[in-house]
Amino acid sequence: MLAWRRTHLGTEADRATFRTLHRASLAAPALREGLTTDSAERSIRHLRSLLGTPALALTDTASALAWDGTGQHHTEQAADLVAATLDRGATRVFDRSDLHCEQPGCPVRTAVVSPLVVEERIVGTLQAFAPSPTAGLARAADEVAQWVSGQLELAELDASRTRAMEAEVRALRAQISPHFIYNSLGAIASFVRTDPDRARDLLLEFADFTRYSFRSHGEYTTLAEELRSVERYLLLEQARFGERLRVTLSIAPEVLPVAVPFLCIQPLVENAVRHGLANVEGGGHVRIVALDRGQECVIEVEDDGVGEDPDKVRKALAGDSALDSVGLGNVDSRLRNTFGDDYGLVVETAPDAGTKVVVRVPKFAPGVRA
Repeated sequence: MLAWRRTHLGTEADRATFRTLHRASLAAPALREGLTTDSAERSIRHLRSLLGTPALALTDTASALAWDGTGQHHTEQAADLVAATLDRGATRVFDRSDLHCEQPGCPVRTAVVSPLVVEERIVGTLQAFAPSPTAGLARAADEVAQWVSGQLELAELDASRTRAMEAEVRALRAQISPHFIYNSLGAIASFVRTDPDRARDLLLEFADFTRYSFRSHGEYTTLAEELRSVERYLLLEQARFGERLRVTLSIAPEVLPVAVPFLCIQPLVENAVRHGLANVEGGGHVRIVALDRGQECVIEVEDDGVGEDPDKVRKALAGDSALDSVGLGNVDSRLRNTFGDDYGLVVETAPDAGTKVVVRVPKFAPGVRA
């Protein structure tokens, strides 16, 4: 017969620490979306649990966004407390003279108001209400407000990162389109009289390519969609170069669903065609390989063209806009921003030795979904 004995999960201090961290973790996801009415309403209950006060309010710089606890008839007074706190720019304590109340037994008699600061700019306040002020409540409210400010800072960083990536994609589209559109339409026009059926097919491929390249939704796509766009691009370039451009694709089917940044492969293929083959007598060969490597997917874009000076490639990866390299630094930057610095482009090249660009991406990454 076995006898079970209940054991304590640590000391009371350990359990208190766990409860505090758990409540903070419940509030964090909403706050990471920024300071809005919705995020305030979803996080305020957990923040009040952290402080243990009868009531708590979250505000922007004008009025209350959310109130939790008793004494909701004081909500309108929150705006006055915001204005007084903004003037000082630091935590303030307000007494009964600031919180007039005619309801007997109301526990909202004093308030500790701490500013919420993002990038040295006050964006709102945290207001803790209690029957009487204490030094402990003032310190606790200030600490919680600083933690909330940190979460809002992270939200702003996420938003800035998203805006930067969107700007980089717009810049990439602007850089690619003049070269490609002009050459593609010229190639299609050359078949209108001699081979109208092929001209029609190429025109449909061109329409599908541009529809994908200029779509307005989503930072990410699947590798399958990206490679389908690459195939359309190569069909159009083969119409232009004819037998001078030879292409080999070897794709592991297991990696087709992997999520990748939008327009991260096509610019590499365009570089291979433009810089590797366009000025080579007799043309050349472009090889595209996608490999399954356990937790990662490896994509290689290789050409046997003229190659490049490694110092020039390093400058292109650093974002030197003076170099005629379609999006190399742009793609490298977006890969690093998405997956981390370990996932930047690897370029193997030398004059007269061709160029090979290697892209590594994890099969699964938090927040990256096509």
